[in-house]
Amino acid sequence: MRDLFKLIVAWIVVTASCSLHAGAALEHPRLLLTSDGVEFIRANLGSAPLFDESLRNVKAEVDKELALGIDVPIPRDFSGGYTHERHKRNFFVAQKAALLYQILGESSYGDYVRDMLLEYAALYPTLPVHPRERSYARGRLFWQCLNDANWLLYMAQAYDAVYDYLKEEDRELLERDLFRPFADFISLGNPKFFNRIHNHSAWGNAAVGMIGVAMGDEELIDRALYGFEASIDSQARDNDGGLIWTQGQGRGFLANLDAPFSPDGYYTEGPYYQRYAMYPFLAFSIAMENAYPDRKVLQQKNTVLVKATYALLNLADSQGEFFPMNDAQKGMSITNSSLVAAVDAAYLYGHRDSALLSVALEQGQVSLDQSGMAVALAIEEGRAEPFTKRSIILRDGPRGEQGGVAVLRDPEAGLEAVFKFSGHGLSHGHFDRLGIAIHDNGREVLQDYGLVRFVNIEQKGGGNYLPENKSWAKQTVASNTLVVDGQSQFDGDYDASSRHHSELVFSDIGNDAIQIVSAQEVNAYEATVVQRTVALVRSPQNNVVVVDLVRAESDGAHTYDLPFHYLGQVIHTNFSPISDDQRRALGTDDGYEHLWLEAVGKPTDSSAKFTWLDGGRFNTITTAAEEGDELLLVRLGANDPDFNLRRDPSLIIRRETDRRAIWASTIQSHGGYDPVSEAAVDVSGDIDDIKVVSSAKGYSVAQISWTSGIVSWLFVANGDGSKGVRHQLELEGRLYKWEGPYLWIPGF
Repeated sequence: MRDLFKLIVAWIVVTASCSLHAGAALEHPRLLLTSDGVEFIRANLGSAPLFDESLRNVKAEVDKELALGIDVPIPRDFSGGYTHERHKRNFFVAQKAALLYQILGESSYGDYVRDMLLEYAALYPTLPVHPRERSYARGRLFWQCLNDANWLLYMAQAYDAVYDYLKEEDRELLERDLFRPFADFISLGNPKFFNRIHNHSAWGNAAVGMIGVAMGDEELIDRALYGFEASIDSQARDNDGGLIWTQGQGRGFLANLDAPFSPDGYYTEGPYYQRYAMYPFLAFSIAMENAYPDRKVLQQKNTVLVKATYALLNLADSQGEFFPMNDAQKGMSITNSSLVAAVDAAYLYGHRDSALLSVALEQGQVSLDQSGMAVALAIEEGRAEPFTKRSIILRDGPRGEQGGVAVLRDPEAGLEAVFKFSGHGLSHGHFDRLGIAIHDNGREVLQDYGLVRFVNIEQKGGGNYLPENKSWAKQTVASNTLVVDGQSQFDGDYDASSRHHSELVFSDIGNDAIQIVSAQEVNAYEATVVQRTVALVRSPQNNVVVVDLVRAESDGAHTYDLPFHYLGQVIHTNFSPISDDQRRALGTDDGYEHLWLEAVGKPTDSSAKFTWLDGGRFNTITTAAEEGDELLLVRLGANDPDFNLRRDPSLIIRRETDRRAIWASTIQSHGGYDPVSEAAVDVSGDIDDIKVVSSAKGYSVAQISWTSGIVSWLFVANGDGSKGVRHQLELEGRLYKWEGPYLWIPGF
């Protein structure tokens, strides 16, 4: 087989050399794929099985399209409609066909790309703006400039790869009638789209830069890197309500590399949009590294894009799916093509980290460029090592100064607790400061809703964001965090939320006995300070338990709601919920209008217990109760005439108080149920009781009683994260002394 591949390679080299035109002023290809890269790939065909398999799969895909012929329709549809999907399919296939032309040297692929580009060159000058009027920046091929930028970025690669195959007059026509007007339209014609800090602009900047590199047009390259002077209304907003321009805001690709990324590689819009933006960020940076290495674009911000790849991998659960933070579609995973390209690039242009090779194996494919071949060869040579995810804190903000996100992990148990104390996250952010989510071996125990959108499903609003994304998903009650007086944080005001961020108080994630993070929010509600402490501990039975302490300090009376959004079937409560037969919504705004009140209960013990079954696992919340607490069982679906929302259930702990309040809870996944054998194991879990022992000013103390009879204690010095400060507190006649912001006494 390997000898056969070598014969094929020899034939490829000969035939390709006959078909390629010589004498171009610039060497092509020069973007993600280079002429040296082509030689490297051809020389190793047959020696790297993962690359060979990826090549075969792409060839089969493209060959089917070649058999169907080229269709360049007049645009008319939103996402999911035929013309939208056809133009999208065209740029994906054209890029892949061009890569096949370079690697295999077959003229049929070059002809296909040439003919498609010429059809676009004939169509584009005739097009007005897209007929669908929804976007703040309408495209011409697509309903928004964002998708136009997608098209240009991929078609730039297609053009680059067949550049020397084209006649000079064809190149002149394409650049005059298609590429230059296209680049001008999404940039000079749409400064609101091009000159902002957002994933939209990252795509626009990169697309203009990529075609600039392909054409050798340094004016376009500079426009991409630095943006351009333009007057933008300071009140202009995008379709999600986000401000487009703020005082002192940078513009261009380099500004988009700096402002949204933290030094740790965290992207402020969240992992879903970070995944989406990684491709243009890396594509243009690598193109500049290949064609203009002296500009050192890839090295910007201490090579932050390589760090960003690692950050993304750490923001995926144990099964490889990204945590659905901010606007995020559930199920998006590291197998997405953007992450395939990112992992390959991070390996080749980073430190050739062998752990990335195991990720590539999990992805099951590589990019058809020199980075993909480098990864595939290293895998074949047996260099792959495990990629181990550990607990991590990723800072937010361009200098790491705007809070962050913590992921606490117990790899042995497969449990992950996500704790968000970041900035708002631009227009895709949610009002969810100090929110948590818990995952058990890829299964959501406490869920983050994600987004209200059916991407590329035309029947659901043309694949766009639906109204309930704003009225539900972005609201505070939709997240597992404290709600004050039934209002969303910052009263749902994007501008106010964008000016502030939560603060990390302390963390200790390297301790074998306890992993703990504490953060504080002081701006979300007027004259109210909220601190949340999240910890992973082991029970006396050696099971993992999440300990959750929420403390609110205010100078007035408030109604507090603490939601826990779960999935599955209620199994047991130690209180008696009374059904609400009136079928009424819990409120009228701030997301409450979407919640049906199903039942209300009152705690009958020192702690309330709530157990449900999901995915064959039992889960229990045990929370310290106070007299007057209400336990609300609610379900999504109210005021949802188009059935855009899932009918998910939630437990809300409601408390009215005119003094400081503290909620101490444990969350545990335990046991299981097998429907085949009809056997139930460990239905109740390890926690007998949890109490708030002290809520004195400055301290929060919780006592956990385990079913084994052992008692554990967690002391937290609120607002003080100093490691060297000594504390003492007298409880029940005993004096406790410790140094640092917390004390954990397991009792065993």
